[in-house]
Amino acid sequence: MFKKLFSLVLGMMLLASVSQALTLTGAGATFPYPIYSKWISEYKKATGVEINYASIGSGGGIKQFTAGVVDFGASDAFMLDSELAAVKKEVLHIPTVMGAVAVVYNLNGIKELKLDPSALAQIFMGDIKKWNDPKIAEINPGANLPDENILVAHRSDGSGTTSIFTGYLAKVNTKWASGVGGGKAVSWPVGVGGKGNEGVTGVVKNNKNSIGYVELAYAEQNDLACALIKNKAGVFVSPTVDGVTAAADKGVSRIPSDFRGDILNMPGKTSYPISGLTWILVKKDMGNTEKAKALQNFLTWTMDKGQSYASALSYAPLPQSLKAKVQKSIDSMVTK
Repeated sequence: MFKKLFSLVLGMMLLASVSQALTLTGAGATFPYPIYSKWISEYKKATGVEINYASIGSGGGIKQFTAGVVDFGASDAFMLDSELAAVKKEVLHIPTVMGAVAVVYNLNGIKELKLDPSALAQIFMGDIKKWNDPKIAEINPGANLPDENILVAHRSDGSGTTSIFTGYLAKVNTKWASGVGGGKAVSWPVGVGGKGNEGVTGVVKNNKNSIGYVELAYAEQNDLACALIKNKAGVFVSPTVDGVTAAADKGVSRIPSDFRGDILNMPGKTSYPISGLTWILVKKDMGNTEKAKALQNFLTWTMDKGQSYASALSYAPLPQSLKAKVQKSIDSMVTK
């Protein structure tokens, strides 16, 4: 009787140990949260592996990853050399999907709004204060633009979405580049902050005459109007999966071997100019081979089955040529 009881307890302890080993934790970007949630749910159904992901923003994800609080981080802004040095171990940037940062607005009676890079930068710098400003009116002839103040909404937390948006503005506007710059967090000249893509979505949705920037999935899920942005070819384009794919087709060859690159302001008539990659951050040697193998298996799944969920959730899947290179990086993780 004692031997049976001992065997049962030992078996339960071993089962608990295995279960704990196969529970992975991650934190970071809100930009890919809709698709990461789907992936985590589907992967658990297929494998039983538990993955807990906290959507806290890219800045917070990098901090928790660096501190070793989580097994992996997630960011829409690649880590800087100084941030990598703080980790003390080799870090792999694993691109997962691509997405569009949509410029969303809440403006009665305006179903279509066009903005060029100059007007967009001036709005977020506070140089354009009214919706009926001549610079906006010139781009939108015939539109009944109201004589109302513009409420600018931006992120209040360290954000990869902000990095993509401000990185774009820095590329296309010299005043923005020298005055505000690009990065996960900037000193905003005007506006009110919202935490996460969810926060900015809420500010715009609940305030008339407002404008902000969010990942496309958040705009579509909340029925927010998206501005058409003038791209490098001079064409006004809306944020779409196809537009991101077009930008990637032009920019993928420029992405370096460590995948720390961007696809902003790419040429091409159909390219959406505010497009970006999002990355999962992992240590090449996690120091825990069971977790490393479990994470490696999940990342491999995202390159295969996971990509099939992208388009339906308003993300662009990775180009085949890039996936092959990313898989080699995943395979380089130390699992023995």
